[in-house]
Amino acid sequence: MSEPAASRAGALTISQVAARVGVAEATLRAWESRYDLPAPARLPGGHRRYSERDVVQLEEIVARRTAGVALGVAIEHARTLPDELPRSVFAGLRRRRPDLESHLLSRRALTALSYAIEDECCARAERPLLLGSFEYEYAYRRAEPRWRELTRTAELAIVFADFERVRRPRGGPVELPLEQADPLAREWTVVCEAPDYAACLAGWERPGQSAISDGEREFETIWSVERDVVREASAILCALASRSAPGLVDEVGRRLASERHLPAGGELRTATAL
Repeated sequence: MSEPAASRAGALTISQVAARVGVAEATLRAWESRYDLPAPARLPGGHRRYSERDVVQLEEIVARRTAGVALGVAIEHARTLPDELPRSVFAGLRRRRPDLESHLLSRRALTALSYAIEDECCARAERPLLLGSFEYEYAYRRAEPRWRELTRTAELAIVFADFERVRRPRGGPVELPLEQADPLAREWTVVCEAPDYAACLAGWERPGQSAISDGEREFETIWSVERDVVREASAILCALASRSAPGLVDEVGRRLASERHLPAGGELRTATAL
């Protein structure tokens, strides 16, 4: 693969991937040599270039190794991941965690739950990764003052909507555009991940509600404070962010990969706080 082709593919260097997944470069080379995974592209000079799917596979391997799964078994599982990365947080979570219960919430209820997650995230002031998606830009503009306030304490804040272009406004979250046909364009998501706090929600708007008032529109919603579920939601949105703005999420990759699970009782305390 040529350098221009690698760039178009959003390819990452081995140092960037090592930082994202929290694995030493030497370990990545060893896995490639022994298991042929990851299988990066090569530039004419021999330098490795990795795709976002490579990163997802490696994150899956690391997560399973942390859970005590043997390396060979973890790698074989990673090979079975779909070629197409999820472009929907709701669908991605349902596919990976079919045990998660969904709830039918009105827009008003979903707003209240979103505020609860955001307020708790802001109150803890732990420099979180904060991610959100809005169906429409006008919906985000109504919430923009609030998100600017949330951004003040965030390590990185990103919002998705049908923006015209990528924007990095001073004092506000990075704005990334969604196409009308993008599955995420039908979703309302909030993800907050910090060292001692994690929470997310993903709401999918049911079709055929054009005649229903805005506040009463219904969303099939998943929400969770389980670290693994939140990490999955983060991974989906970070992969989408990397496609629109390569390198944007690299800074937080090492921190996310190296964090421990919540201490015993932490998830219950978080749920109670919400």
